[in-house]
Amino acid sequence: MKFGYQNPSFKWPAGEYAIWDETKKAALWAEQSGFDSFWLMDHFMQLPMVGEIDEPFMEGWTGLAALAAVTSTIKLGTLVTGNPYRNPALLAKMAATIDIISNGRLIFGFGAGWFQPEFEQYGFEFAEPAATRIKAMREALIVIKRLWTEERASFAGEYYTIKEAILEPKPRQKPHPPILIGGGGEKFTLRYLAELGDACNLFGDFEGVTHKLKVLKGHCDDLNRDFAEITKTKYEPYFLRETVAEIETNPLAVRMNQGGMGFAGTPEQIVERIERWAELGIEIITLSIPMNDEESKQLLAKTVLPIFG
Repeated sequence: MKFGYQNPSFKWPAGEYAIWDETKKAALWAEQSGFDSFWLMDHFMQLPMVGEIDEPFMEGWTGLAALAAVTSTIKLGTLVTGNPYRNPALLAKMAATIDIISNGRLIFGFGAGWFQPEFEQYGFEFAEPAATRIKAMREALIVIKRLWTEERASFAGEYYTIKEAILEPKPRQKPHPPILIGGGGEKFTLRYLAELGDACNLFGDFEGVTHKLKVLKGHCDDLNRDFAEITKTKYEPYFLRETVAEIETNPLAVRMNQGGMGFAGTPEQIVERIERWAELGIEIITLSIPMNDEESKQLLAKTVLPIFG
C-alpha cells in the first residue's frame, strides 16, 4: 500500500498570509514522512463539507507549480482538476510545464467538475445534465493526450477543436504523465476511465467501492483493456488519537464517524481499515487530515505509515 496526502485546508493558525509557507511546509512534511504523492484541490473556494467556504484558498495549478520547484521526490497533482475551468489545450501545456519543472513527478488528476457554487460565482457555465460535462471531459482527455504525444495534434469534436497544434517541450514522463480520473459514475465516467485513464480515485464505503471496481472491470472487459493496468486509489479523511476514549469524546471525530466522511480512530483501527482496503484491491490511499490536525499527522507518520513501508 502507498499513500498520498491531500492538503485539506489553507487555513493555518499563523493567518492568511502564511498560506504559501505553511502549504510548502505540509508538502515537505509529506515528502519526508514517506508519502508517495501530495495533492492540492482544484477549487476556488473551500468546500462546505470540509471547512468555511470563505476561508483563504489557493489556486491549485499555480500552487502546484511552486511546489514542483521546492520538493524533490514526492509526486504532485490536483485531486482533481475540473475540466470546465480551462481550455484543454492550455491545460495540456500547463501540465507539461509542471512535469518538466518537477522532473517527471506530475500525476494528472482530472474530472468533469461538480461544485456548482464556484461555477456561478466565477462565471463558468455549469452544463446540465452531468453527462454533458462528462462527455466534454472525455474529449478534453483526447485533446490533451494527443498534444502530449503527437508532433502536431488535431482533433475536431463536439466540444473542442485543435488544428495542427504544437506542444513543445513534451512532458518529461513518457508516453505522458499518468492520468487519474476522479468520480464513480457507472455509465460514463468509469467507462471513459477504462478507455483513457491510468488510475481511478473512488469514494465511499467498502461495499460501494467493491461495486464500483466490478463495474470498472466490466468496462475494461468490454474495451479489451487490462483491468490490472489501472491503479486503484481511494480517498479518505483520517483523524487519529491514541485511545478509543479520546476518539469518543472528540467532537470532530464523532462527527466524522457519524457522517461517514472518512474515519476517526486509533492507529490500530486505521491500520485494520487500510488492510481491508488492500484486500479489496486498493493500491493507494489518498488521505487528508481534517483541519490539518497536527496530532493526527504525527501519529499517522509515526505509527501507521511505517507498517506499510
